[in-house]
Amino acid sequence: MPYAPTELAAANKAYVASFGDKGSLPLPPGRNVAIVACMDARLDTSAITGLHEGASHHIRNAGGRASDALRSLVISQELLGTREIIVIHHTDCGMLTFKSDQLHGLVKKRVPHEQFAAVDSLAFLEFPDLEQSIKDDVAFLKNHPLILKETVISGYNYKVETGELVKVA
Repeated sequence: MPYAPTELAAANKAYVASFGDKGSLPLPPGRNVAIVACMDARLDTSAITGLHEGASHHIRNAGGRASDALRSLVISQELLGTREIIVIHHTDCGMLTFKSDQLHGLVKKRVPHEQFAAVDSLAFLEFPDLEQSIKDDVAFLKNHPLILKETVISGYNYKVETGELVKVA
């Protein structure tokens, strides 16, 4: 059974009841931090970092890849004043389990042949080494001309087994 038609309204009603004065939070994040993290449902980036509503931007995508988050990071820096980026990847990540050609093949089984070029153009940004992926993403950001040079950038490995956040870069 889908979630939205049956449970979303009740969950939102409970949230509204405890919303308090969050509507008056300013638009820019109060701690000037942007977090780039994996979309994995086991990661609660607010709880992991202690940066809750109003404190930071939380940008999520498959694998927590920096290149995939670049558009949002540029907006975050240029328009909303963030000056620190925290990259968070995690143990037991699905991005360690496949190659792009495998996923391209799966998608091609369900789309018309005319869409194959579009499928092939997708870079899924998987990685074979967790710690290296964190180092690579931190280096990508530190060297990217669209990221402000004064930005403090660090990378962490979140251990889904224990909740621990370990600095890698």
